[in-house]
Amino acid sequence: MRTATITRKTAETAISVEINLDGTGAYDNQTGVGFFDHMLDQLARHALIDMTVRCAGDTHIDDHHTVEDVGIALGQALTQALGDKRGIRRYGECALPMDDAQVRCALDLSGRPFLVWDVALPTPKIGTFDTELVREFFQAFSTHGGITLHLHQVCGLNSHHIAEAAFKAVARALRVAVETDPRKSDAVPSTKGML
Repeated sequence: MRTATITRKTAETAISVEINLDGTGAYDNQTGVGFFDHMLDQLARHALIDMTVRCAGDTHIDDHHTVEDVGIALGQALTQALGDKRGIRRYGECALPMDDAQVRCALDLSGRPFLVWDVALPTPKIGTFDTELVREFFQAFSTHGGITLHLHQVCGLNSHHIAEAAFKAVARALRVAVETDPRKSDAVPSTKGML
């Protein structure tokens, strides 16, 4: 089973993350940040990755540490669950429409983290959630997951729709990338022989 459990405790957050890459998209995410939980639910459901996240964070200050640190922990969990990455497809892409918004994602589980962020959320808040934290999550997730992650907004007017399209696009691309390639299930998908 390609599973992982990560616990992370700092002076700012206490986090536990459990994932199963071969799941059905079941989720139980409780971070104390409602909109963020909704986005994590989308990530799990559309990637078909079972995910349980618990976070007690210093949300009396703001949501920054919670969102960033969950991104770190999820990235670490992905890395642990993938192991040597033998047999995976490695690459994934998705152009995800959501009403007025469309976000394109292309990613590579290369072990070389890099984030290209071409997404402009037009409002500073979605409810009480700071929209700048969407980028912070993906920066932490790509860095600690060893993901080359490109996100490009094609169009969009509504911040909620744009953010949700980004999470769903990443989920759908990740779903493809972590799948086992039946033509090369015994090989690491790199001419170097390792990722």
